[in-house]
Amino acid sequence: MRLLDTVRSPADLKSLSREQLRQLAAEIRETIIETLSRTGGHLASNLGTVELTIALHSVWNAPVDKIVWDTGHQAYAHKLLTGRVEQFGTLRQYGGISGFLRRDESEYDVWGAGHAGTAISAALGFAKARDLRSSDERVAAVVGDAALTAGMALEALNNATEAKTDITVILNDNEMSIAENVGALATFLSRLRAQPWYQRVEHRAKEVLEGLPGKARLLAKHARGLKHGITHIVAPENTGAIFEEMGFEYIGPLDGHDIDLLIEVFSHARDLQGPVLIHVITVKGKGYEYSEADSRRYHGVTPFCIHDGKMEKKAGGESYTQVFVDELVRIAEENPKVVGITAAMPDGTGLAKLQERFPDRYFDVGIAEQHAVTFAAGLAAEGMVPVAAIYSTFLQRAFDQVLHDLAIQNLHVVLALDRGGLVGDDGATHHGVFDLSYLRLIPNVVLMAPKDGDELRAMLRFAVGYHGPIALRYPRGTVPAIDWGTAESPIEVGKSEVIRDGEDVAIFAVGSMVATAFAAVQQLEQEGIRAALVNARFVKPLDRDTILYYAHRVPRFVLVEENTVCGGFGSAVLELLAHEGVSHVQVKHLGVPDHFIEHGTMDILRRLTGLSTEHIVQAARSLCETKTTTQMAFAE
Repeated sequence: MRLLDTVRSPADLKSLSREQLRQLAAEIRETIIETLSRTGGHLASNLGTVELTIALHSVWNAPVDKIVWDTGHQAYAHKLLTGRVEQFGTLRQYGGISGFLRRDESEYDVWGAGHAGTAISAALGFAKARDLRSSDERVAAVVGDAALTAGMALEALNNATEAKTDITVILNDNEMSIAENVGALATFLSRLRAQPWYQRVEHRAKEVLEGLPGKARLLAKHARGLKHGITHIVAPENTGAIFEEMGFEYIGPLDGHDIDLLIEVFSHARDLQGPVLIHVITVKGKGYEYSEADSRRYHGVTPFCIHDGKMEKKAGGESYTQVFVDELVRIAEENPKVVGITAAMPDGTGLAKLQERFPDRYFDVGIAEQHAVTFAAGLAAEGMVPVAAIYSTFLQRAFDQVLHDLAIQNLHVVLALDRGGLVGDDGATHHGVFDLSYLRLIPNVVLMAPKDGDELRAMLRFAVGYHGPIALRYPRGTVPAIDWGTAESPIEVGKSEVIRDGEDVAIFAVGSMVATAFAAVQQLEQEGIRAALVNARFVKPLDRDTILYYAHRVPRFVLVEENTVCGGFGSAVLELLAHEGVSHVQVKHLGVPDHFIEHGTMDILRRLTGLSTEHIVQAARSLCETKTTTQMAFAE
């Protein structure tokens, strides 16, 4: 029997020997690799935090003590140590456990997050709540080094010392190698500074010196500076200086794979007063040769072969992301003003290809979507044409920047929104189902969505040539290879495309839903129902003329969008009809229901949300049945 199978809660770790803990680490890695080879998920970052997680749970008393993880990207070992070994094989599967942390999944998941940068702010809230109720639990936030590029994380660090509370921030740094200067002397000093008596003596000495009159008070500053200096003689590039200047007790850097060292330091540091930052260096992808060699590629994986690391390729042709970046590179070759911006997603958005071709016209700003948008606005103000490629779910973080910095100033920035719509197994934190709503309400913003790869290319060219803020929203996955039966019409602002005409019902679809609606139209035709199919193209501005034309000619509408039913394309059409005084149109509005959608395959999620071909057929059929019933009533 595996040792891992005997661990039902973190309390079980406290009776294990150090050798058993090391065996447990090996078993956890084996479980993560084996499971993700079948389910996919975030591999490299989770392999890097195994020993860190074991040490953390060996010292902190969760769930009484609060451990706040920044994202689930680093918390699979946490799931395995908190009673979810038997469920781990269901990771990211419909009805199974989430690939991220969720408060409703386990009492040990005190904070749920899929977007990086939130943990320190949340942990500070936990700590102040503890202070207000006079309890004594400890609070720790585990934060990846990439998350510190998020403005919210820096805001929280800045506020932590002013909050005058006890909080521990564990910085999981997997970008810095464990160099020679993270050696014996640095480790000794880190151990020393983790001792509570060291902190008490240091603070007492400082208080005494500050109480002296006149110039003697300056000695306090030098005494504090001396401590900094000793630490940083042996730390790489003054590693902890910035944290100490912000008021944190800095401990590190430490080898994040040395369980003995981590438990020793954590045991002392847990009870230190005030804000403490423990700097732990880990190897991303640790323990699996392919992920260690290329942690970027193995950050997020599809199912793969353990023996050679080869990932399964999904059937189909080009992805929307590939089409986007290939066309962007071609446009950049023609137009030297075009630049690309990503917020720490060069591979996910495809912009790594632009970086290879035009490194000086490519910018990765880190996990800082707010900065990305305003940075793009600054470039646009000086005549450049920035294309900011950001996942739909992450652009939510920059809503005010889109409104305040782009739209009010009417600056020409192209927002390329990848992963628009449902995204499958990443779940509620990553579904891009709100963008049509939150962008549609902003004046000056033009918002469009392509039905296929050719239309994406044409829309991107149109967007680059436009003057003003413009957003282009496209889904995850491969572009459909469909013979639409009509010639591609040019992109004109606010103009839709009529793919099929019909007199029984009119189906208006947006972006990814056009292909699904096209299949529905073909099925309806076999049933003798002639349905018009309109590819909306633009959510803002709407094609007023085409909508009103069908309202008077075929007053039965099915509106289909892979976006929340609240405030998106369907709402826009209904608002237009109300504004024009058109009240006779019967409408079926199909969209994502007004609740958060779980993780699962796209087929399952489309069925759950009512966005399958069958749902569109049923909606159109029911309207046509109403038409027949009405005609019979008039005849009588």
